[in-house]
Amino acid sequence: MKLNLRRTRPVPLSSASKKAVSAALVGATIVGATVLTAAPASALSWKCKTSSTTIDDAGYSGPWGDNWDFTVKNCVARSGGYVYAKATVSWDAPPWYSGTDLSETFDSAHFRLYITHPDAGTDTILGTKTFYIQDNLAGMNGSGNGSWSTSTAKKYVGSKSAYADGALKLNWDEDGKGVRHYDFSGTRSV
Repeated sequence: MKLNLRRTRPVPLSSASKKAVSAALVGATIVGATVLTAAPASALSWKCKTSSTTIDDAGYSGPWGDNWDFTVKNCVARSGGYVYAKATVSWDAPPWYSGTDLSETFDSAHFRLYITHPDAGTDTILGTKTFYIQDNLAGMNGSGNGSWSTSTAKKYVGSKSAYADGALKLNWDEDGKGVRHYDFSGTRSV
């Protein structure tokens, strides 16, 4: 027996049909069937801001080029009283850093994502999430380029406006200065 399998295009549902499907799913849940829903962050409307800066390897003063070009894309979204934040960090380092574990470049490397409320004067930090990124930085390609994205942070803020921003927290090896903080531009408020 030969089966004739072919793809069919989905039929767009009218508003009434969508309501009927929703009612059927609610009814299925009531009688004990499991209904899967998409994660809320997947349907959000994100507002993003990208900024870049060049950072000198403070622990190296030799003849080779040692500037890292970092670009950070901070993103924010709102759903009801919750604010969501995420970021993507990209870098372009000199190729001679490629293939190393970077333990002789950084004593530590982190990215901190902030959910912040704009206030007169100093803005109020409502939440932070810190990510260890040294291993991600070491995962650059042979040209010294790489990119990494945070997971999504979620914070209940009620009716307060909020925005997302981020900072690199780099402790350069053998520079004697400890952790240095490099800010990147925040998003618009939601």
